[in-house]
Amino acid sequence: MNVLRWLLPVLLSLSLGACSTVSGWFDIDDEDPTDPVPLVDIDQTVKIKKLWSTGVGDGQGKGLYRLQPVIDGDRIYAASAEGEVKAVERGRGKTLWDTELDVELSGGVGVYEQAVFVGSADGIVIKLNAEGGAVEWQTQLSGEILSPPQADGRVVVVQTYDGRLQGLDFDSGEKLWTYDSNVPVLTIRGTSTPILRNGVAYAGFANGRVSAFNAMTGAILWESRVAISQGRSEIERIVDVDGTMVFIGNELYAASYQGRVVSIDATNGRKLWQQNVSSFSGVSQGFGNVYVADEDGTVTAYLRNGQGVRWQQDALGYRELSRPTPVNSYVAVADFEGYVHLMSQVDGSFVGRVKVDGDGARANMLTDGNTLYVFGNSGKLIAYEITAKS
Repeated sequence: MNVLRWLLPVLLSLSLGACSTVSGWFDIDDEDPTDPVPLVDIDQTVKIKKLWSTGVGDGQGKGLYRLQPVIDGDRIYAASAEGEVKAVERGRGKTLWDTELDVELSGGVGVYEQAVFVGSADGIVIKLNAEGGAVEWQTQLSGEILSPPQADGRVVVVQTYDGRLQGLDFDSGEKLWTYDSNVPVLTIRGTSTPILRNGVAYAGFANGRVSAFNAMTGAILWESRVAISQGRSEIERIVDVDGTMVFIGNELYAASYQGRVVSIDATNGRKLWQQNVSSFSGVSQGFGNVYVADEDGTVTAYLRNGQGVRWQQDALGYRELSRPTPVNSYVAVADFEGYVHLMSQVDGSFVGRVKVDGDGARANMLTDGNTLYVFGNSGKLIAYEITAKS
């Protein structure tokens, strides 16, 4: 494997957004245009109340992982890079069970009914019982697992860093099928999280495409190109679809690095609209908007109907933003310094800010009504109530 593929995440973390030319990395300039924009004071118009906090091992560890918790009913399941998997009562933060696995976890957490799924850096998929955390089976796959395995009660779909999407039997972990995509020479360290819906698996790949598969057989139903590789260098040609995708009705929304955000008709793969963007973290939706955080730190609300931009917020330049997460009437993003910024879903204006973890917060945040759950890189899982000031 080309060593540059492994060096790229380090280079990105040192100079996020400076990937258009290699020469730019070595220029000596006191005012680097890709330096993180300093924060300025804002008028805090929302009340941010900390409800509870609990620790989950070493959090993201040192592997640039994005282990993300998941809500299921009255529980939150979370995992750490050192192998801890934890079930937490959503209302109070009380630990219900805690399992220590003897593997380095790099992908998780997925959940379906009474099953919890995680993936390891060595390519092992592990199914645990959701009631007590006991391991039910584990299956060895071909590569590192960097996103949560997804299940529907019949099949478990897992994406690995070597470009493969695989289907496993839900009950036994037996391999059912494998799809091998065309992996470019250079890719960003990450993979998209597959979506399972009505017997169809949807996944984004490092070649800039989103594909739909029969979840039981692996047969390809359609492919849609989100981005086209352009440029003279391999770095300029990176077009990974790594971030979170989202459904609204039958419309599937996805974004790529150095490419586009697109709306796709999930019944046939036809693109309904597209806008230029460069995103690692993916998309979310709310208030008739589709939200994307660009690699340059701009947060944009695109009109869901494809008629353009409702608003943009560019005051968080190069702060390595997480996926925008709607909560209550607001949208939240976390940055590399561990601040969570709250903006109005109506016009993008800042309404609040809170420091959650000095090590940053890369994982997708979770929401339920007016409660925001943040999993910091150091392993802090925190619940905040977000309400307007009276």
